[in-house]
This record gives sequence, structure tokens and C-alpha cells, in this order.
Amino acid sequence: MAGAALARAAQLWSLLDEMAANEPQAYRRLLQQQRAEAELFCAPPEPHLCLRARPAGGVGRPLFINVCSWKRVPAPKGPADPTPVSAGPPEEASGEGDLYNVIDVAYNPDVLQKGQENPEKMEHLIHLTLKFVEERCNLTLSHLYITESFKLKGSVVRMQQRLRGRQRPTPHLSQNIKKELTLDELLHTMEAEDYSNASVLLKEESVMQSKGHLIEEIASTEMPEKLSTPVYEMITVKDANKKPLKIELRIELPMVSSVSECDLRISKDDIVIEVPGKYKLQLDMPELVDEETTMAVFNKGKRILFITVLVAKPDP
Repeated sequence: MAGAALARAAQLWSLLDEMAANEPQAYRRLLQQQRAEAELFCAPPEPHLCLRARPAGGVGRPLFINVCSWKRVPAPKGPADPTPVSAGPPEEASGEGDLYNVIDVAYNPDVLQKGQENPEKMEHLIHLTLKFVEERCNLTLSHLYITESFKLKGSVVRMQQRLRGRQRPTPHLSQNIKKELTLDELLHTMEAEDYSNASVLLKEESVMQSKGHLIEEIASTEMPEKLSTPVYEMITVKDANKKPLKIELRIELPMVSSVSECDLRISKDDIVIEVPGKYKLQLDMPELVDEETTMAVFNKGKRILFITVLVAKPDP
């Protein structure tokens, strides 16, 4: 496999050298095109609005849907074509002692811009989004929803991580590929990441059914494994003037025998602790913190993880 990849890379460089020598203008246009595509591909998703919904019947945790703008998601090809959408996996989280679920859904910026300009289009897009989430998460939501005053539930970093997901493996270059490829074919077969292994179409049943598929998902449809939420206690330590100084977090992990099993990720406004196959806990910080001051200690006897992080100093 490595030899085939190296051979394909050598062939690519040879074709590029030949183009640079014989067709310098075409070579410059190719570089400009690749640079523009790279900038578009690397652009991060940005929060646009946040919806709060509940399972039908009013029983169950609230579900926050972060609707995001992402240049990587293509715009619809035409008015009658499906609207491409990228979605991250649903995640269980906790903030201020309350458990909730969150999922991120991203559209092309042009789609959301048209919704801003036309309230009816935005309402229709929200309805399609709710139907999409229902099918993707295998649940039934109440018809009532709330558009929150904030644009994002949770942290921007976690939202971006969920939407980006896992990279698609590089295609097996030794299989079903001609020995001699054109430059354009080489550039496409050597891409290290794509949207998904297969596109999934979602049928919108009650609105404009005659138009068929209205949303086309371009993200992976793999659902995450269900992990337990450990027992925890979070305390904000304050000084005599009731000014927050630090955050202390105590997490009970009875099925963990070593701190090496724990994956700890912390940002200025949230923290995620994950033990593969056992636990997952995501919490919003009650105060902005300085993640560089994080200290974690695992008590093997009691199987408790203690985490301390200082509150961030306000900007001068």
C-alpha cells in the first residue's frame, strides 16, 4: 500500500513538473484553484442559531440543535434540488446540573442567508431540520420548538470537532484504478478527506412531498456508542469577596483502574472526560477558565478523578 502511494505521488509530481515547464499559465491557474479549494475546505463551521426541542409527550431531556453555517457544505444545485446538510453525532452533555442532548447541523451560508431574508423559508428550513434530526436520531420530537437567544449551546471547539468527525480513509490506490491517470484524476484520488462514505437522502413527508428528497446529508451516518454518564460534583471556589477563583470537579469512575484510560479535553468554557467504552461526561464551565492551569489527579483506591482549573483573568 505504501509503495503504491509513493508511486502515485511520484507520478503526480512528474505531471506537475511537466505542466510547469510546458504550460506555465495552466500551472499557475491550477495552483490558484487548489489554494482556493484548500481555503474553502479548511474554513470552520460557525454558529448561526440554536433550537431547543423536546421528545413528543414532553418526557425526556431537552435537545439543543445547533444550526451552523459551513462553507464546506455545498449549496443546492437548483431550486428543486435537495439541500445538502452535514451533521455531527448527538452528544449527551450537562450544564448547571441539568442533563441535555445536543446535535450540530450545518448548511451552506447561502442557504441560511436566504432564510434570514425570507422568514417563511427559514421556518421551512427549521421544519426540515427537525424532521432530519428525528430520522437520524430515531426519535419523535414535539412540534413545539424554541429559537434560543444564543446562537450555540456548548463550546465552539466541541461543535467544530463533532461536525468535522472522523476522516474518510484514503482510497485503496491499488484497487480499481488505472495504472496511468491524468493529473486531475490523481489530485482527486489522493485527497485524504471527504464528506462521507455514502450520501443519505432524507424524505420530508408532510411538506412539498411531490418534490421528493429535500435534504441530502453529506456527513457520516455512524451513530456513537452509548456511554454512561459518571457521578460528578462541580464546585466554584470563591474568595472573601465572592469572586470566582477556581473550578473543582470530582468525578467517580468505578470502572477505571488507571488514569491512562481517561481522555481529558478542556477549553475555556467546557470540559470533556471520556473513557472509551465506559464513560463520557461533557460539562459547560460556570466561568471562563484558563485551560493551561488544569491539574488532574486520579485516586486509584477510591477511583475518583479530581480536576482543578483556575478561573481566567478578565481582559484588561
